[in-house]
Amino acid sequence: MLQGHERAITQIKYNREGDLLFSAAKDSKPNVWWSLNGERLGTFNGHGGVVWCLDVDWQTINLITGGGDSSCRLWDLETGKNIATIKTNSSVRTCNFSFSAYQAAYTTDKAMGHPCEVFVIDTRTIDDSLSTQAPILKWEITDSKVTSMVWGTLDETIITGHEAGDLIQWDLRTGKKVHSVKEHTHQINDMQLSRDGTMFITASKDQTAKLFDTSSLELLKEYKTERPVNSAALSPILDHVVLGGGQDAMEVTTTSTRQGKFDARFFHLVFEEEFGRVKGHFGPINSLAFHPDGKSFASGGEDGYIRVQSFDQSYFDYTFDYNRD
Repeated sequence: MLQGHERAITQIKYNREGDLLFSAAKDSKPNVWWSLNGERLGTFNGHGGVVWCLDVDWQTINLITGGGDSSCRLWDLETGKNIATIKTNSSVRTCNFSFSAYQAAYTTDKAMGHPCEVFVIDTRTIDDSLSTQAPILKWEITDSKVTSMVWGTLDETIITGHEAGDLIQWDLRTGKKVHSVKEHTHQINDMQLSRDGTMFITASKDQTAKLFDTSSLELLKEYKTERPVNSAALSPILDHVVLGGGQDAMEVTTTSTRQGKFDARFFHLVFEEEFGRVKGHFGPINSLAFHPDGKSFASGGEDGYIRVQSFDQSYFDYTFDYNRD
């Protein structure tokens, strides 16, 4: 159990090797932890409000964060220094490095008379010039605002998840819409890619998580629950999906932990069957992440705690009985 945030966790992420775990919360200070023993390495100080999103590049050199203080910031991971601060017109809701980390994308909220916009910036050289540099590409979202985002295959596309439940794939060469599907009826809270990037899973307020093909946006599988899903992650080694959620924060006080409202729930990727639950949080789970080796997972909750859970042997031995003929 990692205690370091004073307020609700908004997003957690492992780096590529899995030795570090990054967490963002509503308390303006993203943290970094050793994932092995849960020791806190340090904090990234500089944001002036809630931090909605973060991402770390594949070499674990830089961190990008976006917050409610209308800024997107880039950090040197080794020293915790804020290298660049990109000012925006409204809150930064999502931010991600591309796989190569040559580029990063972030999206802003529709607020205070400003539209929701998607920005792509060049992150090959990260220094303070980024603060004033114009983005390589930016486009306006006229429909419902972007609430989650992932990079598509080969860094050629970006897939955005929207408040109304749409998924839209954008071509980065032109900034134009390529595909769009509407399989969810409510806001898409979270999107996470599979290990090889060929599929991604969405978590939605409409009480489902869905698995899509990254290049065609074809709906592959659906995982149903009885409460809004805030986050979903795919296991890197097994055909497993973990979902986390709970009711909205305002309804939380009326329920007890015993009812199993805030469990992390495990589903089989292919058969869409729930096969396990992990208790722990006394508030909705806001973000989930599998360790890159698939042997543990972490969850960050509305209660401000991050819990790292290692799987026991029975989890790996467990198989679904089905006819292989």
